[in-house]
Amino acid sequence: MALEVTQVLLNAQAIEGTVRKQAEESLKQFQEQDLPLFLLSLSRELANEEKPVESRKLAGLILKNALDAKEQHRKSDLVQRWLALDPSAKTQIKMCLLQALSSLVADARSTTSQVIAKVAGIELPQKQWPELIGSLLSNIHQLPPHVKQATLETLGYLCEEVSPEVVDQDHVNKILTAVVQGMNASEGSNEVRLAATRALYNALGFAQANFSNDMERDYIMRVVCEATLSPELKIRLAAFECLVAISSTYYDKLAPYIQDIFNITAKAVREDQEPVALQAIEFWSSVCDEEIDIMEDYGGDFTGDSDIPCFYFIKQALPALVPMLLETLLKQEEDQDQDEGAWNIAMAGGTCLCLVARTVGDDIVPLVMPFIEENITKPEWRQREAATYAFGSILEGPSADKLTPIVNVALTFMLSALTKDPNNQVKDTTAWTLGRIFEFLHGSTVDAPIITPANCQQIITVLLQSMKDVPNVAEKACGALYFLAQGYEDVGSSSPLAPFFQEIVQSLITVTHREDAGESRLRTAAYEALNEVVRCSTEETASMVLQLVPVIMIELHKTLEIQGLASDERERQSELQGLLCGCLQVIIQKLGSSEPTKYVFLQYADQIMGLFLRVFACRSATVHEEAMLAIGALAYATGPEFAKYMPEFYKYLEMGLQNFEEYQICAVTVGVVGDIARALEDKILPYCDGIMTQLLRDLSSNQLHRSVKPPIFSCFGDIALAIGENFEKYLIYAMPMLQSAAEMSARTAGADDELTEYTNSLRNGILEAYSGIFQGFKNSPKTQLLIAYAPHILQFLDSIYMGKDMDDVVMKTAIGVLGDLADTLGSHAGSLIQQSMSSREFLNECLSSEDLLIKESAEWAKLAISRAISV
Repeated sequence: MALEVTQVLLNAQAIEGTVRKQAEESLKQFQEQDLPLFLLSLSRELANEEKPVESRKLAGLILKNALDAKEQHRKSDLVQRWLALDPSAKTQIKMCLLQALSSLVADARSTTSQVIAKVAGIELPQKQWPELIGSLLSNIHQLPPHVKQATLETLGYLCEEVSPEVVDQDHVNKILTAVVQGMNASEGSNEVRLAATRALYNALGFAQANFSNDMERDYIMRVVCEATLSPELKIRLAAFECLVAISSTYYDKLAPYIQDIFNITAKAVREDQEPVALQAIEFWSSVCDEEIDIMEDYGGDFTGDSDIPCFYFIKQALPALVPMLLETLLKQEEDQDQDEGAWNIAMAGGTCLCLVARTVGDDIVPLVMPFIEENITKPEWRQREAATYAFGSILEGPSADKLTPIVNVALTFMLSALTKDPNNQVKDTTAWTLGRIFEFLHGSTVDAPIITPANCQQIITVLLQSMKDVPNVAEKACGALYFLAQGYEDVGSSSPLAPFFQEIVQSLITVTHREDAGESRLRTAAYEALNEVVRCSTEETASMVLQLVPVIMIELHKTLEIQGLASDERERQSELQGLLCGCLQVIIQKLGSSEPTKYVFLQYADQIMGLFLRVFACRSATVHEEAMLAIGALAYATGPEFAKYMPEFYKYLEMGLQNFEEYQICAVTVGVVGDIARALEDKILPYCDGIMTQLLRDLSSNQLHRSVKPPIFSCFGDIALAIGENFEKYLIYAMPMLQSAAEMSARTAGADDELTEYTNSLRNGILEAYSGIFQGFKNSPKTQLLIAYAPHILQFLDSIYMGKDMDDVVMKTAIGVLGDLADTLGSHAGSLIQQSMSSREFLNECLSSEDLLIKESAEWAKLAISRAISV
């Protein structure tokens, strides 16, 4: 029998702290001591109409949290616990839930919908609760609209929780029928229509077969388009969200409806309330995304049998679409440029215009230029800002030939507007536009340079002047300077920025000290620009980069001296430490890359390392990561000398490797272990037991994010290369891990893009490990230890080759491993390679590759194999 939990649930929401704590504690104890009874008592509470709303809502929330969690490992624990419950308890709980769906209290129904969907998400894939969808569908025909509404909401959540292959087509058809009928204009209740429209949004992924049938698709599209005209704002909004989802999921089915959709969206953009207008613009942004993807995948050439032809909807809609988007640019909000999270119709229109420019290229220019010319000098700021925004929006996509003449005329005007326009928003957009000019039309790949000896000084003067402006304008000016510096990355020994280097660096450091540098990301933007200016500098300014070292060290030292800060102050301080560590990293990489500067720079190494260790000591996640990366750079620059820092640094390295929660930090630390192994070579030996133990522990943990696993395998390779035959004692642990990961990565054929990408990074990590191990053992008497692993590795290479889904990076590493195998094992590998199913085909394919790196690896592998076979 269920227990009475009402009072405890109410107490758990009490204002009085001790009462609340006590109630939370007793709920936790109840859950741990008797889970089935706990869940049953909560579901009874949720279904009982006589109980207070507050206790019912919390009961539902606790139920939901007992079935699902954000962290993957916790989620699988909860799923296992539910599946292990006594079947009769589960049946009673599910009966309560279905009963609660028809509650008169809206909050209780809504929570119940979510709980039912969570249970379905666990049980349907296990072929349990087969009657659920049937009993939900029978509710749809019930008269009270609130039951219908709750049922549709449940079906929507259910489609979000389970994947389409779990529900058979007959059920899918019935769900869609129910949902689309609920959306119909003839449906009397707005609540039902809204729930149905939102449910359709979640159910679209299930509708593949229905969208392939003309009649069914026409019906669905008609109902969605009608719903965009509903008098109820929320229904119109949900209907447009469906259209946006349809545009990406069923792009290839849009052709018959595109004209009607244009009319509907254009009317909404011009006349409807902002949330609806934003979704109407989003529809066209989404179509652009689809067409850009298709053109990237097919290289813009659709002859041959491409399965997804491009319908060029954007190109066809241009004459009407562009004027509609240009109108939106005039609907700015005052001060939108100072609000970080601002999003409004003008910004959405500009974003869509950027995408349209990328989709159609040159064709957009003549449609936008008249608007720019007409508005750029108008007395009303909105018109000047809209014209500038329009110009900035079409700089990526069209060809340099088309844009350069226009930009050459506009540049002087822009520079003058940035200093003289009375309106901040116009200046903000002007600085952003200059940044886009430098990003897309300046650099070694552009034939006709926009920046010449004649205008370079003026550009720099104006940008440095703008850095003294209000924070949002100064931030955009820093961004423009970033791209200006980046364009000179490949200039050789002399950079046009060299004469201004000192002044630029000084101005940027001054910006970081501004009282208001915390606003509009200004301080971050200034450091990013400073880093780029240093990264792209040439030998002629190396002495000035050296002078920057003590300056940044002093800044970092200052942040370490401040004690006793409030928590938000502490966060700001740690962010600043992160920026300074990032800056030092770039400086270390720059100075470490040439012998003369490296020699002078190394006099600071001890002090810098001391600062990094102090940053670790005040332990904060963000800092940790930046300092870790900077230490990787320092290890690379100092080489074997880095060994003297290891005794003190090792504990932080271990801490980073143990940080499962913040997996990015763990990944960065793994990368740094690789840097240190390359720097120290066999001097890393004393630390290898600890490092390898931790890496193996990471690999076998189900709590660690999967993205960290490929770099761990690569790291095995780095360590093996560094310590050579001393890696012997780790083989019995590392090899089985590599083998099982290799088997797993061979079995993921036919996966989606994201999984294929991950599989390839996993394969690459495994192959880099093998490569490092084989090269590390080369010429050692212990190479015979590796012979036993060779057949499995060849089998792995076969399976990757046969799978036909490897990317170029994997191809290069894989052919390299084939070479390493032959090179290290000699005749032992020769006969195995001759027996291997696909080695010869794979080698020939790589030899004829257009990728020079693959070809080079293959030439080397061919040589190694022929030596191994002829022995």
